Amino acid sequence: MIKFLKFIPVQLVLFLVIGILVGSNFYFQPGLLVKILSSLIILLFAIYIYTNRQIKSNSVFTIIAFILIFFIGISTITFKNQLYNKQHYTNISGFKPANNTIATIAIKKVLKPTLKYNKYEAEVVQLLNTKSIGSILVNIEKDSSVAILNVGDNIVVSTSFYEINKPLNPYVFNYKKYLKNKQIYHQLYVNNTQFLKQTITAFSIKGLAAKFRDKVIISLKNNGFKDNELAVVNALLLGQRQTISKDLIESYSDAGAIHILAVSGLHIGIILLILTFLLKPLHYLKYGKLISSIIIVCLLWMYAIIAGLSPSVVRAVTMFTAIAIGMYLNKASNIYNTLVISMFFLLLFNPYYLFDVGFQLSYLAVFAIVWIQPKIVSLWSPKNKFVFKMWQLFAVSLAAQLGVLPLSIFYFHQFPGLFFLSNLVIIPFLGFILITGIVVILLSVFELLPQVLADIFIHIIRLMNAFVKWIASQDFFIIKDIALSMVLMCALYVVVFLTFKWIEKKMFSRLILVLLAFISVQIVLIFEKNKLQTTNEFIVFNENRTTVLASRFGTDLNIYSSTDSIENLYSINAYVLGSGLKKTSEVKSIKNLYRFKNETVLLIDSLGMYNFKSVKPSIILLQNSPKINLDRLLKIHQPKMLVVDASNYRSYVNRWEETCIKNKTPFYNTMQKGAFILKE
Repeated sequence: MIKFLKFIPVQLVLFLVIGILVGSNFYFQPGLLVKILSSLIILLFAIYIYTNRQIKSNSVFTIIAFILIFFIGISTITFKNQLYNKQHYTNISGFKPANNTIATIAIKKVLKPTLKYNKYEAEVVQLLNTKSIGSILVNIEKDSSVAILNVGDNIVVSTSFYEINKPLNPYVFNYKKYLKNKQIYHQLYVNNTQFLKQTITAFSIKGLAAKFRDKVIISLKNNGFKDNELAVVNALLLGQRQTISKDLIESYSDAGAIHILAVSGLHIGIILLILTFLLKPLHYLKYGKLISSIIIVCLLWMYAIIAGLSPSVVRAVTMFTAIAIGMYLNKASNIYNTLVISMFFLLLFNPYYLFDVGFQLSYLAVFAIVWIQPKIVSLWSPKNKFVFKMWQLFAVSLAAQLGVLPLSIFYFHQFPGLFFLSNLVIIPFLGFILITGIVVILLSVFELLPQVLADIFIHIIRLMNAFVKWIASQDFFIIKDIALSMVLMCALYVVVFLTFKWIEKKMFSRLILVLLAFISVQIVLIFEKNKLQTTNEFIVFNENRTTVLASRFGTDLNIYSSTDSIENLYSINAYVLGSGLKKTSEVKSIKNLYRFKNETVLLIDSLGMYNFKSVKPSIILLQNSPKINLDRLLKIHQPKMLVVDASNYRSYVNRWEETCIKNKTPFYNTMQKGAFILKE
């Protein structure tokens, strides 16, 4: 591992990643970056010439090279950020998001629909008769007269551009940040009267791939595929997960087998082995090995295009392209080298991959398998070949879980305890399922698929789904609602790393480091427990059409709401999980008066009662649209602030805001600013 860290591409990736992180948080003028990069390149070349090409031991050359890579990292994300491009639709003269704007939109991707809208990811190709760029979300109201759009379709819309909402409650999923990393900043809501589909469809490789996928789906439907079986084939072989039901996705997630539904390194690796085996006879021809390698690489990228060029597919195909080239060159390719080099070029091509959860989990899993799996296997050597193969497979699954577990818990807050069982059963048969699936798809497209083969494959997929659902139903083994901070996650990774370094070579010094790592975890836990016990807050949540309040003193949490069940309160569940508190099922009735430290909060509901002579509120909270004379209320109580939540009519809220401005009273609207929080 130390040798691995000394490997130059690893060091280059490290400085590239640091540069990308800096560039994502700070703005650098593109012109200045060009000057810096040019100066560093000239300086490196001058040192190279001055030292007569003896640069291996030249520390100055090495330092400047790392600085160059650092600024390349900053430059990649700066130049990749479309907001800095003059052609981005937000930089077009006359663009005002709140106004109705005429724009031409090209559909790039069909997303999972909601109950009310069909959803798409699209490109703004023209705005106000000016050529433009920029990704956007499109929500088209479902209507029997509106056909579902396809990739490559162009539509002309006349509507407002809405900014993606920021999270309005603490610890909820930051959808705005998620889309920002995909360079999506606005979304459209249109009905069938607000858009016109153009008859001419723009040609694109993605559009062609989407048409092929649609043809495959129609062919499979004609051969009896439907519902969950069709959705799994669509995900497993075509890389499209938008048709999978929520229940089935949850089952695969709870069983620890969600990675099977995403076309990734596991799938591409199996396909590479199949292609290598099928094309091996070409090796006997002159230049046969070269021809075979070219065909393999072309077929891998063709499959990546058909699967939609998602980040998981692109990184997997990139990595296995490097492996295929290494096989042609007869080099025993070091998998570490292949992984690092593929990561370097992927981040160079698209630095936003760094913020993709799948990208992070994928590389961690592969690194863990390559490094940790041999060490786990070495702990036991059964004589029976079958047992040994099962032990190796278990070691692969365990190593991958150890690699991704802290990060997975940090993002998803759960641990599937039976992950090893689902992987032990499914993965050995995955190669057969993929081969059969590819054959079924090809035969169905050419209308040559025997119904017997189709029925057998449907039954196999149905059995796999049933097994996964059975694993997921074992609730006792699924640990949910695990709170894990970023600091604790990093500390756990240090423990895993140092523990396996000690297993690798049992030295006393390494054992000391392992013990220190465990102590550091304990210190983090003590610090977080202290923070948990000393945090005091009063929160007015932004919960749609209802009032939700929380009063917290350390670990003692009281929830007040008109809703009886906490299960229906997403904001509270997210707050409890994010803050590390124990989940409570008790919801108390809303009171009219709350005291928090030096603040007195008066809640005025639809009854409109507020004239209490014995109460001098510092903060007034309005809920359920009370019909009151706000001018009189403010003169009587003279509060420091007026707060309104999402239970009020928007027309009332707008009128109240104007009144507060006139009376110079601070106004807080949770629907705009998010949850109102008082802290000690």
